[in-house]
Amino acid sequence: MGSKRYLDLPPSIWNLLLWTLPFLLSHNVAAHDQQAFRIGPHPHPQVDGVLRRFTPDSLDGLESVLDIAQSHDLDIWQIGSDAVPHVDIYSNSPLPSSLLSTPHSIRNISTHAPSRELKRDSEDWDLTSLENTTFHAEFHRQPDVDAFIFEMARLHPESVSVLRLGHSAEEREMLGMKISTSTLTLTPGAKEKLGFVVLGPQHAREWVATSTALYLAHALLSNSSEANSLSSLLDVYDFHIIPSPNPDGYVHTWDVDRFWYKNRQIVGPNAKCIGIDMNRNWGSHWKPHAKGPLLWTSASSDELKKNKKNKKKNKTPADPCSHWYPGHRAFEAPEVNNLANYITKVNGIGRGAGKGGGGGGVVAMVDLRSYGQMLATPYSYKCDHLPKDNEDQMEALLGAAQAARSVHGTSFTTGRLCELLYRAPGNILDYVYQTAGIKYAYAAFLRDTGTYGFAIPPEWIRPVGEETGVLVDYLARFVARQRGIPM
Repeated sequence: MGSKRYLDLPPSIWNLLLWTLPFLLSHNVAAHDQQAFRIGPHPHPQVDGVLRRFTPDSLDGLESVLDIAQSHDLDIWQIGSDAVPHVDIYSNSPLPSSLLSTPHSIRNISTHAPSRELKRDSEDWDLTSLENTTFHAEFHRQPDVDAFIFEMARLHPESVSVLRLGHSAEEREMLGMKISTSTLTLTPGAKEKLGFVVLGPQHAREWVATSTALYLAHALLSNSSEANSLSSLLDVYDFHIIPSPNPDGYVHTWDVDRFWYKNRQIVGPNAKCIGIDMNRNWGSHWKPHAKGPLLWTSASSDELKKNKKNKKKNKTPADPCSHWYPGHRAFEAPEVNNLANYITKVNGIGRGAGKGGGGGGVVAMVDLRSYGQMLATPYSYKCDHLPKDNEDQMEALLGAAQAARSVHGTSFTTGRLCELLYRAPGNILDYVYQTAGIKYAYAAFLRDTGTYGFAIPPEWIRPVGEETGVLVDYLARFVARQRGIPM
C-alpha cells in the first residue's frame, strides 16, 4: 500500500524530487569528505576566484608578502625569486589590507567544477590512434586515468606492463605503466635498454601534468606514421610512466576542493589538518621544521652562517596545516615510499644505482609539474654548491627548451630548482639525483606563466602534450648519444 501511495504522487511533486535529489546527494557527499557513489549529469557549479601576482621591489619585500600570506593561511600558487620576484596568491575572499598595498596584478580565475557523471566507456575514446582519439580533449577523473592504463595494456599487450606500486593513504591502488619493446638497436654501447622515468604531479591540483603523462604514454605507443609519435624511442629505452602518484589528492580536487595540494593522509590522532606535501617528504636532506619557502638569494653569506649557528634553536616542527608540511619523518607518505621503492627496484640506490631491473638502469627522470614554464635541475635544498654534473645537465636542458619552443612557441626558463623557485628540502629531484644516481634528473613546470595558473583550460592539453613530447624526445636522444648510442 505504501508503494502505491508514492506512485500516485502528482507530477509536480515528482518533478520537484527529480530536481532536488541530485543536489541533496551531492552535498551529502561533500560534507563527509568522501565520495561513496556518483550520480548522473547535473549543472556544473562554477568556482570563481582572483589570482593576484604580487611584485615587490626587493627580496625583503617578497619575504614580507610571504609572511603575511602564511600568517593568514592564504593559498600561495607560485613563488619566483629570480629576475622578477613575485608571489601568486589565489583567493575568493578579501585579502588583508597590509598585503594589498604591495604592487600587484589581478586575473579572474573561473573554472567549472566537473560533473559527477559515471566513467565513460574506454571504447568512446578510440585509443587506437593518437591523432583521432577524443581522450586528450578533456581532463579525466582517477577512474578514467586507471581505465586508460588498462586499455593501453589491452591494446598493446606486447609493450605495456601495468605497474602496481602499492596503495595510497586512503587505500587506493597506485598504478603506472612500463612501456617497452623487445627490439633494440644493437649499436656500440647499446647492450641493454636504458630506463626513463616520467612522473605525474605529486601536488594534486596540477591536472595538466597528469594529462601530459597520459599523452606521453599514448605517443610512445602510437604508430610511427602518426604525427607526434615517440615510438622510435622504444628502440633504446624502457619508459616507466606514473601519471597520478597522488591519487587521493587528485580525487579530492574533483570531488571537494579543485585546488587541493597535498595527499590525504591523517598525520596524527589530534591533528587539525590532513595531508603531507609529498615533494618535501623524500629522504634527501629532509627536515621536520621546513615550514615554508626559503629564498636563497635573500640572505648574505654572513646571515647564512648566523642561521647555521642558530639552527639548534629552530627545531619547532612544521604546522600540519601548512601547504608545505613535510611530515614527521622522511617517506612517511605511503605514496612517496611506494615511488621510492619502485625506483630502487628498477635502478637501485647508492653504489647499486643503475643496476636494477636487469637492464641498463634508469638514466633520466622528468618530474612533471605546473605551472611556470620552467625546466629545472638539482638542487632543491641548497644553492651554494653546483651538482658535479651541472654542465651536462644544463647542456641537455637548454637544448630541450629550444626544441620544445619550436613546437608552439612556448618559452621555458632554465636553471637550478633552488634558484628558479626557492630552497626546499626533501625534494624528489635531489633524491633521484643524489641517492638513486640518476644523472639527468629534471623538474618540468608546464604551462602557463600565470594567466590561468592551475586552471588550465582543456583545449591546452594537446599542445602541452605535444611540446612536452618533443622535450622528452630531445632529452632521450641527448642522453643516448652521451652514452655512445646514435639516435
